[in-house]
Amino acid sequence: MAGVRLGAGDRAIWFGAVDPAAGDPVVVTVAGASSALPGTEAGSVKVTPFSEYPAKGRGTGGVRCHRFVRGEDVLLLGWAGPTPARASSGSGVPVDLPAVDGRRDGSGTPVAAPISAVAGPAGQR
Repeated sequence: MAGVRLGAGDRAIWFGAVDPAAGDPVVVTVAGASSALPGTEAGSVKVTPFSEYPAKGRGTGGVRCHRFVRGEDVLLLGWAGPTPARASSGSGVPVDLPAVDGRRDGSGTPVAAPISAVAGPAGQR
């Protein structure tokens, strides 16, 4: 059985199932620099409607979900799930996410603090 085809040095940063009928799902991506110490760089974040991503079969190479800008060369975090998406720093302090951006492969918006976790609506698992 084949999953996602990864190139040499590539890695998966999120894996899960999304119900496209539940809560207008979104994809949250955070980009930054691979040379930064983990958890120290805020980077840029983008929130995109899940519906902007084409369905793919097994063993495919995927689709681009975040365009890097100067100084960015890696996705630090990825998440997909129902809205509203919520983010927090490593200490649990909420981090504001930008408004939903309909461009699947657009660049992100700078954030004030590093994002360590993303979750869906309060009370959902």
